[in-house]
Amino acid sequence: MKNVSLIINVVLGAAVAVLYVLHFTAPSIPEEIQAEYEERGELFSSPDDIVFVNFDTLLENYDMFFDLQKQFLERQQELEGDLTTRSRRYEREVTEFQDRVQKGLMTRTQAQQRELELMQVQQELMQMSEQYSMELREEEQVMNRQLQHSIYDFLEEYNKKHNYRYILSHSFGGPFLYTDNRLDITDDVIEGLNSSYAAQRRR
Repeated sequence: MKNVSLIINVVLGAAVAVLYVLHFTAPSIPEEIQAEYEERGELFSSPDDIVFVNFDTLLENYDMFFDLQKQFLERQQELEGDLTTRSRRYEREVTEFQDRVQKGLMTRTQAQQRELELMQVQQELMQMSEQYSMELREEEQVMNRQLQHSIYDFLEEYNKKHNYRYILSHSFGGPFLYTDNRLDITDDVIEGLNSSYAAQRRR
């Protein structure tokens, strides 16, 4: 059971970790190509064309993330509880079987048959543990996609009004070592995301 709990907890941790590597970055432009454009007077972007979102702060304040995380935890607890109940029942049956064998209350044939049955139950528990872990991984992937699409869709609509060239994702330990806070649109994006999500829940 310790292994089962570890697997499920790792899956949950991975759910959050994957969210932290979500980026809206664009590929860098080779210097020689940029120089060629500058010679022709075609500058790529002015500072006003580039903004960023602090993704750590976004996740800490995005209502949809908390709701999905709560659902994931409830599902984890449900599966873990079911597996724990079945495992304890199996342990009781093994103890009872060993006790009856030691007391000579079973024939050799009966003992062999019961041992095979218990081995089958053990195999089923192992398969169930793998199945539950797979289900949680799939639910994690769905949760990630839901968050990604909600953010992408909102920013696409949001940018129709602002016309930014790039909306970058900034997070602690990410590729950007310094950012100008004047380009930070995190609060505005969080407010818009939560308003949009609240409207969806009211439907």
